[in-house]
Amino acid sequence: MLVTPPYFARLFYPEATWRKNTDIKKIYLTFDDGPIPEITEWVLHFLESENIKATFFCVGNNVELNPTIFQKVKDAGHKCCNHTFNHMSGWKTPNKEYFDNIEICDKYYSNKLFRPPHGRITLSQYSTLKKKYEIVFWDVISFDFDANTTPEKCLQNVTEHTRNGSVIVFHDSIKAKKNMQYALPLAVKFLKEQGYEFGLL
Repeated sequence: MLVTPPYFARLFYPEATWRKNTDIKKIYLTFDDGPIPEITEWVLHFLESENIKATFFCVGNNVELNPTIFQKVKDAGHKCCNHTFNHMSGWKTPNKEYFDNIEICDKYYSNKLFRPPHGRITLSQYSTLKKKYEIVFWDVISFDFDANTTPEKCLQNVTEHTRNGSVIVFHDSIKAKKNMQYALPLAVKFLKEQGYEFGLL
């Protein structure tokens, strides 16, 4: 389980965003796979209570199913970005089908940030998409979605690996709910105590 991507992975996708400015104590919370009624609104209430803006990589099909919640994310001042329409793995999807699935979502977003689901994108897909999108991976992934990861380990993944400029991944999804609801508040408390500010991508 690699909480921080290995160096060689960054070499394959050198123009992608893995981490931001390393000179200042600013970090970037991101949430994948929503909006989901059972969890996204909880995330929104928590972020509001902490005065934090975050970046949500939304699955287009979930946006269509939950437009009211999607609008709440935008109205709260968070950034919403493309995560394909059907949460497709680039490794398992022909290029044209993958590109078409991403393009369907463009109508929902006013920016050109894209995160490949599972972080799985082929080199040919990357080569094409980087011409149109800022492709965003991560510097720290919490593994909140993993059934074998305890809530305590999820918290540890974030607190031990976050550094200046870290792009951190949590999930507003059902399977991540238990770990995320435990780890996110404690992680934010710890990171604020360490002097970090939170920014939008």
